[in-house]
Amino acid sequence: MAQLTVAILGTGTIARTHAEALLSLGDERDPGGPGGPGGPAGSGGRGEPAKVVAAADIDADRLREFCSRYGIAECRGGLAGLLRDGPPDLVVVCTPPGAHAGQALSCLRAGASVLVEKPPALSLAELQEMADAERPGGPWLATVFQHRFGSGAQRLRAMIGSGVLGRPLVAVCHTLWFRDQAYFDEPWRGRWETEGGGPTMGHGIHQMDLLAYLLGDWTEVSALARRQARQMETEDLSLAHVTFTSGAVASVVNSVLSPREESYVRFDFERATVELRHRYGYRDDDWQITPVPGHEAAVTAAWAAGEQGVPSGHRAQYAAVLRSLRGRTAPPVTSADALRTMQLVAAIYASAFLGRPVRHRDLAPDAPFYQRMNGSGARW
Repeated sequence: MAQLTVAILGTGTIARTHAEALLSLGDERDPGGPGGPGGPAGSGGRGEPAKVVAAADIDADRLREFCSRYGIAECRGGLAGLLRDGPPDLVVVCTPPGAHAGQALSCLRAGASVLVEKPPALSLAELQEMADAERPGGPWLATVFQHRFGSGAQRLRAMIGSGVLGRPLVAVCHTLWFRDQAYFDEPWRGRWETEGGGPTMGHGIHQMDLLAYLLGDWTEVSALARRQARQMETEDLSLAHVTFTSGAVASVVNSVLSPREESYVRFDFERATVELRHRYGYRDDDWQITPVPGHEAAVTAAWAAGEQGVPSGHRAQYAAVLRSLRGRTAPPVTSADALRTMQLVAAIYASAFLGRPVRHRDLAPDAPFYQRMNGSGARW
């Protein structure tokens, strides 16, 4: 298979993370496995990297600097320029959230698969429209939820599947970050029309995606959201109680008011507690497992035998995305997977603003919270 071609739309800070992740995969070969480093950013594990053929941005100076830094030959002023000479295999969307849906739709309709930064869209309605533009043999839509791809998450998912941990009982999912007022003074931040929400949508979504990835479907959400300290349209804090189909319950907190920043995820199973403490990305050492007395041998052996050595991050997800595109299958995280996570986000907003528990029926296509994360309006 020929080299995969990649174009990057938007050349701000997060785009550098994408470019560096792609470049770092250039000389590697595919060792196999769902969460391993994967194949090169190229074809068939033969050391042929995927090539970033073009980038686009409305800021000409930033675009030139980005293309020069990463050796990208084609600098285009906008999306139309990226698609002008035929679609690349993959367009990476790194623009502000309000632009994601329209740009992704244009790429999909032109025949290019899309990897879009979080949140993939501003609403469930937008995300469903994007998913409807996919085709069985491609192009496909994938969302950046990189915490799924570290070896710690892969190891825990395998142990859950094997049954060695027993049933999940209780979980904690806390994203306690800090953003000052100046951060939200950026014109597109903290606004429903351009960002879709506050920390529930734009910050805690990574940890909540990991929670859903490991525990599966949810059934009911009770939540509150507040503007506790920042001056903006959206919330700066949310808290939720989530019930899953397995019967497990989770406490979820999303904050941008926490000076000592921490991302903390904890799962209490019948036979062990598994904890993850990090900030913006984890390594194996950030995980800890505590077996129940009497189950130490089986649990510890399974933990030691699991996948190791892969940090969470864009690099790990790119390995899986490129491997899927080479195999002509839908790349992760798929539109269906992203929809489940976005439904959890929407349920937190719906419960907070309706003042009652919500279920999936409250997010049906005819419901206000299907069309907008703040429904018919925030309570404030």
